[in-house]
Amino acid sequence: MTEHKFAASPDDLLTPADLSKMSGFDFIDGIRLGKYPAPPIAKTLNFRLVEVEEGRVVFAGTPEFASYNPLGGAHGGWFGTLLDSCMACAVQTTCPQGKGYTTVEYKITILRPAFITTPPLQAIGTVVSSGRRIATATGEMVDENGKVYATGTTTCLVFDL
Repeated sequence: MTEHKFAASPDDLLTPADLSKMSGFDFIDGIRLGKYPAPPIAKTLNFRLVEVEEGRVVFAGTPEFASYNPLGGAHGGWFGTLLDSCMACAVQTTCPQGKGYTTVEYKITILRPAFITTPPLQAIGTVVSSGRRIATATGEMVDENGKVYATGTTTCLVFDL
């Protein structure tokens, strides 16, 4: 497995001009391969990019104590961040050179809690539709046995970089 390097400052991140020279797939797969730095939120919330296909992205992660809510489990924002990431990055893989995206909205449903002791979860994002201006995707967080922990949907705006 490729060891991810994480952006340590804004200067480590690619600029829109850099991004406009490659397809969305090449950018996202470049993060997976370690060619480009992973965003710092992935380090903060303990998740990593593990699979990239056109229209499909998989992240793996386990909550740490720092992401716990007052009841002693992973905060809903942990689930939301992983699902937003996998769904939106799946959309990015369908963007041609010169195009980017931004999340317009997302919705998640948490079906069961996650803890430090929970086996690593996979957040799987899959594009439903990718048009010139609007793209939609679904997400699912599952454990190694396929048990579903959370689901999500997103709508993204596609734009010129």
